[in-house]
Formats: sequence, C-alpha cells, structure tokens
Amino acid sequence: MVEELKHTIYNCNIVHLPKVHNRAGNITALENNITVPFEVKRVYYLYDIPGGEDRGGHSHKELQQFIIAVSGAFDVVLDDGINKKVVYLDRPYIGLHIVSGIWRELLNFSSGSVCLVLASQKYDEKDYFRSKKLYLKWKLSRYL
Repeated sequence: MVEELKHTIYNCNIVHLPKVHNRAGNITALENNITVPFEVKRVYYLYDIPGGEDRGGHSHKELQQFIIAVSGAFDVVLDDGINKKVVYLDRPYIGLHIVSGIWRELLNFSSGSVCLVLASQKYDEKDYFRSKKLYLKWKLSRYL
C-alpha cells in the first residue's frame, strides 16, 4: 500500500529546467537523473497537431514520462483514479514529470505546438492502458 501512494497526481511535479541565456538565444540541457528524474530510454515528439485537438488518453503501469512544450502550449490532464488536476505547459524550460500509474490526456493544443516526451522505458504495448475503464479496474485492484 505504501508503494501505491507514489502513484498519485501529487507525485507528478513541474520541474523548472536550467536556462542559460545570452544575446544569441537560450539553451536548456537535459541530463538523465539530474534535470530529468529518471534515465531516458526513449524520446519522441508530437507535432502538426491541429489547434484545439487532443492526444493521449492512456496510462502506463511502469513507464514514467517527462513532458515539455518546446513550442506552443497545451494542457495535461492527470488522473490517478481518485484525484484530477490540469497542468498548463507553455514554456520550453518547464517540464512535467508524470509517474507511473497515472491516466493522462493532452488537450487544447495551440497551433504549431511541439510536445517533447522523454520516457523511462522503451515502447512496450503491454505497459499501456488505453481503456479508462480497464485502468480504473487495475488501480482499484492495487488499493485492495
């Protein structure tokens, strides 16, 4: 039960990434287990999403994610089966760490947005819940 307490929306955190600024522009570096709170095993990005569209709508049993709006803005809805919160991402030096066991949806993409996702594991379809009903059943079974 104590381990399950780590899988709540309250363990998903905004991370302010270091930004080095000079007159030629800004740079933000990402490092495993330092600026990103896990070792990155996979990187992907979402782009060319029509303004106002949604993505996501799934959960992972084990995988953690670190999401950055490298361009534009969007909302991330986090749901642990009991509590919900919405996080607005609109800066390339702010990341959102999503722990495992959280249902997430990405909503309200602004036109031209780019969403960068760093993942703690390689792609494994068996790690996904794509049905909210099955996800909630799994979460309930872990609390009993």
